[in-house]
Amino acid sequence: MIKKTIPLVLIASLFLMACEWIKGSKTTLTRDFSINKVTSYNNLFLDSSSIDTFIAYHPEYASFSNEYKSFYIQRNFEFAWFDSTGLSEQAHNFFNLQNNYINSNSDSSVYNKTLSQLFDSLNNKQKKKTVDKNKVQTIELLLTGQFFKYSAKVYKGSDIKVDELGWFIPRKKINLTALLDSVIQKKAENLDEYALLNKQYKALEKQLILFLEKEKKERPDTIQYLPKPIKKGATGPTILLIKQRLNLLQDSSKLDSSYLFNAQMLKAVKRFQKRHGLFADGTIGNKMIAELNVPIKKRIQQILVNMERVRWMPPETDSNYVVVNIPEYKLHIFDSGKQVSEMNVIVGSSINNSVIFNGKLQYIVFSPYWNVPESIVKKEMMPIIEKNPNYIAKNNMEITGYNGKTPIVRQKPGPNNSLGHVKFLFPNNYNIYFHDTPNRGLFEQSGRNLSHGCIRLQYPKKFAQYLLRADTLTWNSKKIDSLMNMPKEKWVTLKKPLPVFLVYFTAWVDMNGVLNFRNDIYKHDEKMTEKLFNK
Repeated sequence: MIKKTIPLVLIASLFLMACEWIKGSKTTLTRDFSINKVTSYNNLFLDSSSIDTFIAYHPEYASFSNEYKSFYIQRNFEFAWFDSTGLSEQAHNFFNLQNNYINSNSDSSVYNKTLSQLFDSLNNKQKKKTVDKNKVQTIELLLTGQFFKYSAKVYKGSDIKVDELGWFIPRKKINLTALLDSVIQKKAENLDEYALLNKQYKALEKQLILFLEKEKKERPDTIQYLPKPIKKGATGPTILLIKQRLNLLQDSSKLDSSYLFNAQMLKAVKRFQKRHGLFADGTIGNKMIAELNVPIKKRIQQILVNMERVRWMPPETDSNYVVVNIPEYKLHIFDSGKQVSEMNVIVGSSINNSVIFNGKLQYIVFSPYWNVPESIVKKEMMPIIEKNPNYIAKNNMEITGYNGKTPIVRQKPGPNNSLGHVKFLFPNNYNIYFHDTPNRGLFEQSGRNLSHGCIRLQYPKKFAQYLLRADTLTWNSKKIDSLMNMPKEKWVTLKKPLPVFLVYFTAWVDMNGVLNFRNDIYKHDEKMTEKLFNK
């Protein structure tokens, strides 16, 4: 089996969750002595030292030692998974839930052979009315450990230091003890009701199951690169190979087995191009052939990597926020939890990566100065200035001082300002912000990782209007146009800061239920794959 762990319409806010299990609170626990053999629903109790003994023999659960003790102290060491008749309904529900996850996701990492054998043997012995008490205690503690292991894996994600992967959005926290207590007390059949996942996770999980089935049907054929692009009306055996691959990869209407590039194939080609971030013009070029040739096994890993990232995110809430999905080159605006707008963006290059983090947008700066970063002055400007002393004046710049021998340079407001007519600030340690640009033609490119790290917006005026929509009389279109063409900058502070997320997803399911893939422009997927699959 495949070992695995695991915008965009998929990311919601980082507001605090109300449930205790999501807060991960560290409330001091007290032993409830009112629970005893008379008042409890069963007469099975653990010795307080049995947990330490169990963990000593089962070190795979050592990381959950505190959760074990917290859970059983609260219930005065009463068994959780057994009642007067034997294994409880909750035990069967969880055991089936775990097995369904293992089978549907082909994930053996949470499988415990010992538990499975003991669980089956206990069911058989219960029918014969003979039960080994030591075996019952072992199954009790194994089920608890498996619950913690399963929940940590599925709802929190793998034990990975996310900052090593360039991810600086705080990971979701879950109080596993409180989650288990809720499930036991409420006899939950569906754990998802208590441990809410981002909806995107479930959408990707469904696609994963489909792709695991597709992999069984995959042929080893590779489509050869084309000497020239193929358009509608073309014929030949390559057309049939492309149709067969499209039929396997896409769940739309199936294409025929002819050699003709017909109207039905044109629709399928455009659909494929769109969901892979290519120009959806219906012309088949070598970029599309490269995407068609990606092995399904690699696509499965790509889905798993992004499922892992989604696990780190909180469930959606009905909030206002902005998401930039870096590999998608798009900004998405959410209002009351629903996407209301999107636009193309330009992100950092492979050398100057845009950082994955979250912040709160607080300021709009109209007609901004561009305070040129010292690194750009040293590496890019100084060699030019040495050859052309008029470079500063020609580009509407000025030197405002010196840092040692390095001039401090800023570009004055104007039509050629590198930040365009407006910038949007969400204070952070990475010196990243949104801004306009005079190079409008770049937004038509399919690959837009071109900046020094900041995010350039396709429709900056439209974005400003959205941010100032609460007072359209003051901030009307004419007023904003005027402010965007001032000789000096004008700062505006938002009355309510807007959450912003810069995320990195190379696979996701969009609002129309279509699975999208994008290139791993910063090689973050490669690093994740190494940690998740190559242990």
